Formats: sequence, C-alpha cells, structure tokens
Amino acid sequence: MTDTGDDTALGPAAQDLYPDDLAHCYGCGRLNEQGLHIRSRWDGDETVAVYVPREYHTAIPGFVYGGLVASVIDCHGTGSAALAGYRAEGRELGSEPALRYVTASLHVDYLKPTPLGPPLEARGQIVEVKGRKVVVDVTLRAGEVECARGRVVAVQLPPGMALGAAGAR
Repeated sequence: MTDTGDDTALGPAAQDLYPDDLAHCYGCGRLNEQGLHIRSRWDGDETVAVYVPREYHTAIPGFVYGGLVASVIDCHGTGSAALAGYRAEGRELGSEPALRYVTASLHVDYLKPTPLGPPLEARGQIVEVKGRKVVVDVTLRAGEVECARGRVVAVQLPPGMALGAAGAR
C-alpha cells in the first residue's frame, strides 16, 4: 500500500468505507492492489489526503509526473465529495445507502514543478453541494510549495455503474 494519509486521528477515510463493489478505482480503491490508495478525511472544514510518490512516478529526474498530480487531485476531489455528501445529509460516513461520487469535470492548473521526495498534501474546500453534484477546490503542496490547484465537479455514481449492474462492463 502506498498511502501515507493514514492519520486515523482525523477520523475514517471516505474511501475505506466504500462498498466492495465500488472500491476498485486505481487512484483510491482499497481493493486495487496496484492502485495509489488515496485516502481523504475531514480536517475541520477542509479535507486532507497525503500521498508519497514513488521513484517511478517521475516525469524527469527529481520531479513528479503531472498525471500523478492530476490523479491525486481527482481522487481526493471525489473522496471529498463523498465526505461532503454525507455531511450535507446529516449522515454518518459509510451509512447506507452508500454515497459514491465520480468525476464529471476535472481542471488542474500546474503552478510549479512538483518535487519527487516529499509527501504531497492535497487539501479540499467544498465549494458547492447541490443535489447529486459536489464541487471541490483542491490545492496540492509538496512541503511549503504549492504545486497545483484543481477543481473537481463530482456527481453521485449513476445507477448501473456498480459491478454486476447491467451494462456496466
């Protein structure tokens, strides 16, 4: 497992409570052995996820591949959307029926090269919760350096996308 955001003092991670049939995402699925295992938790009114890139996540020596940066922002955004969805409904995280969000839109601005080595900290701010849609602004830092910003528009998983659903394969 490559996740380092295992700070249980902040409470459970949204992704750890996804039902098994919804926990296979390469970026955040706990059941994907080769995945990144991004974990998003509340930290006050913000969400946080921490990830340490591996040597093979390189773009050029010493710097992280931009696709990884986008993946961290993307999966932290959808995990943050799940956290916000439960909070907006006044429900305990992981209660049934499960709230699972997928990306409707992802926008990433790369501000500075992301150094390979230090943990990457993604922080999310919930901008909007409206019906089945959640908008999350995410900043990504490597130490004190803000490397990227993103906006994720996430929507609740449409019926039929879960494993075993008709037409999902």
